[in-house]
Amino acid sequence: MSEGAGSRASAALRDARLGAAVERAQRGDEDAFAEAYRTVYPGLLGYVRGLVGADAEDVAAEAWLEIARDLGRFRGDGPGFRGWTATIARHRALDHLRRERSRPRPAPVEADLLDLPAAADTAGEALEALSTERALELVKGLPRDQAEAVLLRVVVGLDGPTAARVLDKRPGAVRSAAHRGLKRLAREIRGKGR
Repeated sequence: MSEGAGSRASAALRDARLGAAVERAQRGDEDAFAEAYRTVYPGLLGYVRGLVGADAEDVAAEAWLEIARDLGRFRGDGPGFRGWTATIARHRALDHLRRERSRPRPAPVEADLLDLPAAADTAGEALEALSTERALELVKGLPRDQAEAVLLRVVVGLDGPTAARVLDKRPGAVRSAAHRGLKRLAREIRGKGR
């Protein structure tokens, strides 16, 4: 089995486990809810951090409360759940950014977020070479469509069509934005990492 096939099989198993945990959580199983949370929350927090910066934990917690409240209405599998949660988190993050802009105090710099459907080796190179904090700073330097695509694809782990639904864009546009973003990040890393 090739390395790529092994990775896809591992992701498929992880997604199947997540889907099963979500089904059990919808029936009231608290342990299953905790399992779904542990599986999804770290990537969701990384995505939100890329959008709102220092307020990420508050925004992600607000999103998770909405996810918990509406869990019974969710219909789908593991990847669908990951996309559904990313959509909710994105809406909460955008609401937060709007509130920040309307406040009299200076708002934090908005992240130009990620669309990242690039090759796995580029994503791996970019993310392995930098600390999470440094990577998010570089991502903030990307145009917004590229940043969101990269965050959803690499940090949250969404496939192209699911990331496209979260962003309300065509899958090809998301793949292209992610690819451009990852290529740009790789150039930044090579240029500054020497």
